[in-house]
Amino acid sequence: MRKSPWIIAVAGSALLVTAVLSGPAHAETLFGDDFDDGNADGWSRNGGAWSVVSGVYRQTATSGAARALAGTTSWTDYTVQARVNTTGTAGVAARATSTSQYYTLVVTAAGTAQLQRVSGGTATVLGSAAAGAATWRTLALTVRGNTLTGHVDGVQLVQATDSTFASGRIGLVTTGSVAGFDDVTVDTTAPGPGPSTSPTSPTPPPPGGCAVTGTATGFAAGTTGGAGGPTVQVDTAAELLSSIAATGPLTICVAGTITLPAGMYDVTSDKSIVGIGSTAGITGGGLNIGLPVSEVTAPPANAVHNVIVQNLSFRNASDDSINVQMFSHHVWIDHNDLAQGYDGLIDIKRGSSLVTVSWNHTHNHTKNMLLGHDDSNSAQDTGRLKVTYHHNWFDRTPQRNPRVRFGEPVHVYNNYYVYNTDTGVACQNNAGCVVEGNYFEDVEEPVTNTYAGPAGRCVARNNVFVGESGAPDCSGTVQEPSTFYSYTLDDPNQVKSIVTAGSGVGRL
Repeated sequence: MRKSPWIIAVAGSALLVTAVLSGPAHAETLFGDDFDDGNADGWSRNGGAWSVVSGVYRQTATSGAARALAGTTSWTDYTVQARVNTTGTAGVAARATSTSQYYTLVVTAAGTAQLQRVSGGTATVLGSAAAGAATWRTLALTVRGNTLTGHVDGVQLVQATDSTFASGRIGLVTTGSVAGFDDVTVDTTAPGPGPSTSPTSPTPPPPGGCAVTGTATGFAAGTTGGAGGPTVQVDTAAELLSSIAATGPLTICVAGTITLPAGMYDVTSDKSIVGIGSTAGITGGGLNIGLPVSEVTAPPANAVHNVIVQNLSFRNASDDSINVQMFSHHVWIDHNDLAQGYDGLIDIKRGSSLVTVSWNHTHNHTKNMLLGHDDSNSAQDTGRLKVTYHHNWFDRTPQRNPRVRFGEPVHVYNNYYVYNTDTGVACQNNAGCVVEGNYFEDVEEPVTNTYAGPAGRCVARNNVFVGESGAPDCSGTVQEPSTFYSYTLDDPNQVKSIVTAGSGVGRL
C-alpha cells in the first residue's frame, strides 16, 4: 500500500490533505513519502536528475542546484523531516513559494548544518553549527511564525528568525551534489528537545521499570552509578545528551537505538546508563567519561566518578565508542555489545583507575581496547590504570584485547578469545598484567609483554590454549590482584560456554 504522499481516497478520487497550519491544539500529519512504491508522483522538479531507486529518491547530477517540491503553498507552521544521504551539500526546504524562494536546512560537505534563506536563487546563511559527518542524516526544519529551527539526528543545532516567507511548499534540495532522500514527513509537531521536565526529576518512570542488574566486582567494586537518584527514560539524542550532562545521581534508561551526531559526549558523575531489553543502543557518537584532556599529574577533586554503562549496543562511533579519561574512577562497563567503531571500542587512559570491564561482547572491529594511550604518559599513568577485565567475549578482534601501558595490576581473567589474528593481551611499557583462567582459541599471540615498544611484565597462569593458539610470552613479577579484592575463578575449560551464553546485551 502506497504511503506517499499521504493521499486520502474519496469515492475513487485522491485528495491531498491541505489543512493550514496555524498552531492547532493537536499534531496533524499532512504529508509523507517513503518512495517504496517506486515513483515520486506529487513532486515537481527543477534541475538535476531525479529518480526513485530501491525506495530512495535519488538526485544524481553533480553540477548546479536541484530542487524537488511537494505539498501546497498554504502551509504555514510545520516541520518537514527527511532522511538524507550525501557526501556533499543537501537538505530539506520549507515555505517554498517557488524553486528559487524558500528556507532550507542543509548539511554541507564540510559537515556544517546551515539554516539558509534562498531568495532569487541566492542563499543567505541565517545560522550554522558543526554537525559532524555521517552517511545518512535525519534533517528536520521547523518553521513557526518567524522562528526557524534545524535539528540533525534529533538534536537541535541551529535557530534563526526571519520574516521573508510566511507560507509555502516543502522541498528536497542539493547543490552540486549527489544525494538520496527517504522517509519525508510533514506535520505540526517540532522534533526534540524532549520533555520540558528537568532530567533530574523526571516523571513518570519508564514502563516496567529500569535498574542496574548485579553489582560490580574487581577494581570497580562499590560503584553505584545513579542509585539514590531519579530515573528517566530517553529515546532521542536530545534527551540522552541532556541526561548524561545533568548534575547529581540519575539512572538513564535508553529505549531503542539512539543516533547521535558524530563526536564524543561527556558523561557526568553518578550516572547509570542502562539499555531497556535487548534492542537499546547508541550509534554515530560515543560516550566520554572524563574531564577534558590536560597535562595535570594529580587527580583533580572533580574527576568524573561512579558511572555504570550496562546493556547497550554501540555501533558506528565516529571516534571511540566508550572513552574513560583524566583520572576518572569507579567506572563499570558491563554486558554491552560493541562493534564497528572508528577508533577504540573501550579505551581507558590518562590516569583513570578502579574500572571493571565485564561481560561485554566485542566483534567486527580491529582496535578493540586500549589501556594507557601513549608511551610518554608515565606522569599521569604510573600507579594508576588499575582495571579488571573479566568474562568478556573478544570475538575476532585482531588486537588490543587489551593493549596495556603502565597499569598495575591489570587483571584479565575468565575471558573468551577467539580468532584474534594479531594479539590477545599485550602488556607493554612497564605495565603489570595477571592473565589467568582465560580460554584462547586460534589466537596467534595470546599473551605477550614484548609486542611493540618498551616491555612490560606479565604472569600467565591456568589458561586454556586450543586450535592454532601460540604460547604465552611472559616474564617478570606483578602485584597480585588478590591483595586488592577477592575473586573466584571459573574453570577455564568452561569459560567458552559460560561467556558466549552470558555476555552481551539482553543477558543480564
